[in-house]
Amino acid sequence: MNDEPRTDDVYSGYAQPVRQRLLHLRRLILETAAQIDAVGDVEETLKWGQPSFQTARPKTGTAIRIDKVGPETADVALFVHCQTSLVSEWRVLYPHLSFGGNRSVHFPTGEPLPEAEICQMVSMALRYHLDKARR
Repeated sequence: MNDEPRTDDVYSGYAQPVRQRLLHLRRLILETAAQIDAVGDVEETLKWGQPSFQTARPKTGTAIRIDKVGPETADVALFVHCQTSLVSEWRVLYPHLSFGGNRSVHFPTGEPLPEAEICQMVSMALRYHLDKARR
């Protein structure tokens, strides 16, 4: 018997407004991944208790995680590995967004999710190793 939590269990543990925004982010990630031929299948797992999305084969990108930001807010964030250059690239492309150090972009409660920006960021993350090899 597997006692590991599933991603569905994690999503259902959030309050409704947070769950809706995280599921919206999840949908954008999966839809974006499906449109990128070079990426292949994307696996959804849990890393550090957070829903995580990683290319299966080939390993073209870096993991993307999504979660609530802090206990006192309903803000959500998209996280990537802190040793990538992604967040610094996103800061240049999208200076109007809110960032958390070199590992996340935050989406405040009460503001619509910036879908076009999120899709571009997801695409960059899922192609990170592929694009880095081409540079």
